[in-house]
Amino acid sequence: MNTTRRQLFQTCGIGLGKIALASLLAGGRDVRAESAPGELPHHPAKAKTVIYLFMAGAPSQLDLFDYKPKLVELDGKPIPPSVIAGQRYAFIQPDAAVLSPRFPFARYGDSGAELSDRLPHLAKVVDDLAFVRTVHTDQFNHAPAQLFVNTGSGLPGRPSMGAWVTYGLGSEADDLPGFTVLTSGGNLSGGAAMWSNGFLPGQFQGVPLRGGSDPILNVQTPQSVSPTQQRDTIDLIRRLNQRRMIDTGIGRIQDRIDAFEMAYRMQTRAPELMDLPSESAETLGQYGIKDVGETSFAKNCLLARRLAQRGVRFIQLYHAGWDHHSQVEKGLRARCSEVDQPCAALIADLKRQGMLDETLVVWGGEFGRTPMVEASAALGRSLGRDHHPQAFTMWMTGGGIRGGQTIGQTDELGFHPVERPIHVHDIQATILHQLGIDHERLTFTYAGRPYRLTDVHGHVVNELV
Repeated sequence: MNTTRRQLFQTCGIGLGKIALASLLAGGRDVRAESAPGELPHHPAKAKTVIYLFMAGAPSQLDLFDYKPKLVELDGKPIPPSVIAGQRYAFIQPDAAVLSPRFPFARYGDSGAELSDRLPHLAKVVDDLAFVRTVHTDQFNHAPAQLFVNTGSGLPGRPSMGAWVTYGLGSEADDLPGFTVLTSGGNLSGGAAMWSNGFLPGQFQGVPLRGGSDPILNVQTPQSVSPTQQRDTIDLIRRLNQRRMIDTGIGRIQDRIDAFEMAYRMQTRAPELMDLPSESAETLGQYGIKDVGETSFAKNCLLARRLAQRGVRFIQLYHAGWDHHSQVEKGLRARCSEVDQPCAALIADLKRQGMLDETLVVWGGEFGRTPMVEASAALGRSLGRDHHPQAFTMWMTGGGIRGGQTIGQTDELGFHPVERPIHVHDIQATILHQLGIDHERLTFTYAGRPYRLTDVHGHVVNELV
């Protein structure tokens, strides 16, 4: 008698259900050993955790990090045609007038790094930071550019960086998601696709924590349900899902099984994670947290440190509101007041906890802003800056990054890189490198070909490490 494939899987000695159960009992730490190619890490890692502070909307590098006296000299005059030849812009004409920096700059620390006066707290830790002034991107508008930085592609559907990292390395947190997302400041153009698992298994998708006093819904068990009843319920659901997976052959049902198990484990861990009142008043004050129930970037920075302490591998903070097509000075005053103190506090806190050496902190947006002014009576805009993919500034610290340096130089107008241009894929390759991953070797075959975060591009920025 012929045996069907379904009957074989149902009756064979090991069985798909037993495979799934063994995976659950093994926990989440070593999932990468079954799914990621090659031996990981590929080389000794400098960092074991990433905290990525993503400033959605694109901060103006010319008003914060990359001071250009020539812009002061040419303020109000058309930019030279030779500079903008062949360029296109979203909302301004190429011959728009030059806009000078909106704030004074000064040099800080032993490194003498130049910063705007809008970043007084960051200035205190400037020697821990490595600035990259010549990052450039292929994307011109917000949604594809945000996707490009986070997933390596301007189109939705590709795995995010956090998904790639947890796919490759797993996580040391068995009772919290290995890839966690915290948002503040408003809506995000790239949306949830920025922390998607794409075509990787669903267990590697980023898990957002909600704002306010209840970041994780439904983690408390109703008083009428005993621990035994709850465990029995989860076990029954698992068995039903396993049977369904065997009957249908849909492997992604395993993602649902894993999600239920993670939710069960989070019931004990999440309340302790969110217990910010357990932090000292001094620590809350250093971050600038006035209300532990608020939704703020400051609170998210403290949560990021607590998540890192608990073994979460990749922690992504998104802070929106940097898209200053009008009144860039006013907009930057507001945004910098929200992020400057918490960023500096996070760095100092990680150092105080002895965690900075193994925690890579990255700060940046999706592109930069133009040296030319954006103004439109029809749109009600004035004294703003348009999108600028040719050059923008990011910074990194911790996790084996050599602080106290500035890499790359732009021209006298801050328009083009003239020394050490660095592509977004190079930044991605460097982040993976610090985690012990060779970006060319971490791949996943989908639709008949291997994919990777950096596509067929990217080089490690050796000066950073």
